[in-house]
Amino acid sequence: MPVARISMRQIIEVLRLKYESGLSHERIARACGISKGVVGKYVSLAKVQGVTWPLPEGTDESRLEALLFPATTPPTRFAEPDYFQVHQELKAKGVTLQLLWAEYVERHGDKAYRYSQFCHHYRGWRERQRRSMRQVHRAGEKIFIDYCGPTVPVVDRATGEIRKAQVFVAVLGASSYTFSEATWSQRLPDWIASHQRMFAFFGGVPELLVPDNLKAAVTKADRYTPSINETYADLAAHYRTAVLPARPYKPKDKAKAEAAVLLVERWILARLRHQTFFTLAELNKAIADLLPPLNQRPFQGRSESRRSLFEGLDRPALRPLPATPYVYAEWRKARPGIDYHIDVEKRLYSVPHALVGLVLDVRVTHNAVEVMHKGQRVALHPRHGKDRFVTLTEHMPKSHQAHKNWSPGRFLNWGKDIGPSTQAVVQMQLLGRPHPEHGCRACLGLLNLSRRYSRDRLEQACARALAINSTSYQSITSILKQGLDQLPLPLSEDETEMTELPSHTNVRGSHYYH
Repeated sequence: MPVARISMRQIIEVLRLKYESGLSHERIARACGISKGVVGKYVSLAKVQGVTWPLPEGTDESRLEALLFPATTPPTRFAEPDYFQVHQELKAKGVTLQLLWAEYVERHGDKAYRYSQFCHHYRGWRERQRRSMRQVHRAGEKIFIDYCGPTVPVVDRATGEIRKAQVFVAVLGASSYTFSEATWSQRLPDWIASHQRMFAFFGGVPELLVPDNLKAAVTKADRYTPSINETYADLAAHYRTAVLPARPYKPKDKAKAEAAVLLVERWILARLRHQTFFTLAELNKAIADLLPPLNQRPFQGRSESRRSLFEGLDRPALRPLPATPYVYAEWRKARPGIDYHIDVEKRLYSVPHALVGLVLDVRVTHNAVEVMHKGQRVALHPRHGKDRFVTLTEHMPKSHQAHKNWSPGRFLNWGKDIGPSTQAVVQMQLLGRPHPEHGCRACLGLLNLSRRYSRDRLEQACARALAINSTSYQSITSILKQGLDQLPLPLSEDETEMTELPSHTNVRGSHYYH
């Protein structure tokens, strides 16, 4: 006959009053607010289970409950399924619980559960597992990516300076097969390079990449429409996969990554804590040596390992690597100015002049600058070179192409041939501009003025422009149109001071001091 359950605190009080105070069962019942029969049953139960008073040291309510009510496995005529194996089988594409139940029935016949009980027992088993274990990830579907919280110190042999290395972790959803390495930072170049080595380690590409919302992956975190970093999206497009960041404040989305990070911290970083590393390569060699035993270690209570599940589930389902390696590129926005050039790291590159004022996408690789408009490439330049300005003739307006052979040196020689004032104005036009093209335009305007006015007049107009400190093309044009070049030049301040003063009775002459 089953014993009526009361709280463990009441049971302890019953035993104390019985053996320490020596009260009768009737008095114990009244003191504890229970029946006399219940008191007798718990006293008898304690004797049967060998529980004595005082209780053994360290025995709390949970321990006492385990002693009084030891777990027993109820007899059953049904064959229990291997729920772990069921869970792993469900990760294969097209496999359902209905199919697995049918195979289970074929093996066990009359001893098999009905389908509803089979599903009920499996779901109960799954709920008892860790959060990362409860989720069902399809084979080859997802790679979860994150960084460990702890860093690893790397000592510079020459200076003794200590740098903190970040630890990158990636794990396949279905098999939990794990990759890890150290980098100097979590910034975009290291993030992308770690992904390239991760794909090489797994030997294939999943359908989805699931990173946390760090800046190298997500430029704007949002629960529904996160903005993916354009370089990261470019990498995903090259490998023919997609990026699906974990939702902010949704830990279930990245439970697999959190479990892998914890595993790497305990299995790898904890083992390396007493070692001193002098280069990043040394640290990565040590991590690489510990990855095989981590992945080949059987799951607790199982014969399967991450490696065996990877070979059976994920590896066959991964997409092949692309034929060509990914070329690292950063994406930027740029708006060309009126000189139809964009600025990339203080170097100017031309674009078609019709795109002046529009916002363009710029893809910058190690060797090239590629300019895109509405997804179409409109300009491609080598990134490095001696000149600050990189200009293609086909990007220039027709009028500029006609004069593209006019160099600054040629303009200066032309101005010198006209006269010293014209040469000075040309030099000011070329040197006083943010871009040579601006100065060349003004010089071309002066060249056109020399065809409409005589050389002498142009020289006098430039002299007046220098005198009044207004040497723009518009100013010189105005001087010529109004004929001001034919008037005497205004005196400078020094010349005005040196001019003889007019005669006046109050002005003392030199004879005054004799």
